[in-house]
Amino acid sequence: MKKAILATKVGMTQIFAEDGTLIPVTVLQAGPCVVTQIKTVENDGYEAVQVGFADKKDKIITKDKGGKKEIAHRHGVNKALKGHFEKAGVSSKRYIREFKFENAAEYALGNEIKADIFAAGDKVDATAISKGKGFQGAIKRLGQHRGPMKHGSKFHRHQGSNGACSSPSRVFKGKGMPGHMGSVKVTVQNLEVVRVDAEKNLLLVKGAVPGSKKALVTIKETTRVEA
Repeated sequence: MKKAILATKVGMTQIFAEDGTLIPVTVLQAGPCVVTQIKTVENDGYEAVQVGFADKKDKIITKDKGGKKEIAHRHGVNKALKGHFEKAGVSSKRYIREFKFENAAEYALGNEIKADIFAAGDKVDATAISKGKGFQGAIKRLGQHRGPMKHGSKFHRHQGSNGACSSPSRVFKGKGMPGHMGSVKVTVQNLEVVRVDAEKNLLLVKGAVPGSKKALVTIKETTRVEA
């Protein structure tokens, strides 16, 4: 892997190509990411680049009723992370991720990774936490069929039979049932980068990207090889 960056999802829109084709795109605020640590074979057993994204306050000062200042560390960065960022010479970051770049040795602490590492036409994989849907039935969650809707059916959107009666007298593992839907890690592969705005650090990716607005999205060069 040679290209990767952290981004936040701005939303969806549409643009026109040069031939007049309408293209639905997802707008991503990609970077800038700052290198906070270099992993080496000698020290860590592998090569990787650790990057930080999105500034975060070290601490938040609150006041109680008496006017006395109190520091609420739970909202900021703890001492260990603060020391880690100070060692790298960068400001505190909200997100930290590692990328196993092939050219990891070429990076140095404090280097910035911006949206311009990608170009129009690049193929990327987008990873994010999908939107949570709460508790859903088998029809919405798994696409199962419903029962008859006519009067007297008593079986409309129920799941249906879960297993045989006397044999095997149990429900098989993995049987699709109602339950919590969404809020899982999802990767969409082989998306096309339509446009790159280097000044504003924006990536316009063709199609939909998982996650809600402002969600953290990891963009990597695709691992999918087209036949």
